[in-house]
Amino acid sequence: MNTRARALREALESPGMVLAVGAFDALSARIAEKLGFRAVITGGYTTSASLLGRPDWGLLTQTEMVRHIGYVAEACSLPLIADADTGYGNPINVRRTVREFEKAGVAAVFLEDQVHPKRCGHMEGKQVIPAEEHAQKIRAAVDARTDDDLVIIARTDARSVYGLDEAIRRAQLYREAGADVTFVEAPMSIDELSRIVKEVDAPQVANMIEGGKTPFLNADELEKMGFKIAFYTLGVYYAVAKTVYDFMSCLKSTGTTEGFADRMFSFREFNELVGLDEMQELQRKYR
Repeated sequence: MNTRARALREALESPGMVLAVGAFDALSARIAEKLGFRAVITGGYTTSASLLGRPDWGLLTQTEMVRHIGYVAEACSLPLIADADTGYGNPINVRRTVREFEKAGVAAVFLEDQVHPKRCGHMEGKQVIPAEEHAQKIRAAVDARTDDDLVIIARTDARSVYGLDEAIRRAQLYREAGADVTFVEAPMSIDELSRIVKEVDAPQVANMIEGGKTPFLNADELEKMGFKIAFYTLGVYYAVAKTVYDFMSCLKSTGTTEGFADRMFSFREFNELVGLDEMQELQRKYR
């Protein structure tokens, strides 16, 4: 049994909301655990940027994503929610995708109804497949999991293509197909967020992206509205990218990093963060 999947499922069945912070790599997952978060999410947007230095434009393959999330899952004990894009093909491909993600140690996987190659849900020019086609993918995902605790999240990107009414209809259809949670991407107003929670009979995801299409609300506001999971996926990566950019700019312009010292971990602090003491203890044990 996947204890992390069980922990996430129990959290979804209990009062309150699950706040999931972005873990774009193994180190950020360790930091999230150290700070006491209940769950982490690894998305295609940050993985594409990390591995390829490219935008979320359907460039990642299934094997690249599985390998990456495996490192993230290994680095911490928190439930990991993983982005499986469109499932990398038809329902038969979805079955394999779910099995591979499950073996990598995820607690939840979400699948979206975009046409492949997909793009970030807050970018322009998206297209979606027929609703019943994606419902079949969700049925395949549910059938494929070997642990009933694995949480299947069905995402629809139809809001930007056909409007909110169609997005809500699709979310309900995907729920009927067996999804544990549904996720309407990129609603455009607080009223739309409220409608989603009220009109879809399923636990709901709210995806908060700094500068995205959806009003940016804090976790308390989303919980009061009735959302069950809140994704704050990209901000941490934006912060890291800006810090790296500023660090390199400082070094390039001044020839030193002394002016950046107050924004850095020390050698000792960083070694503690990545668990050097654990490795030293193991070395002593097996010497």
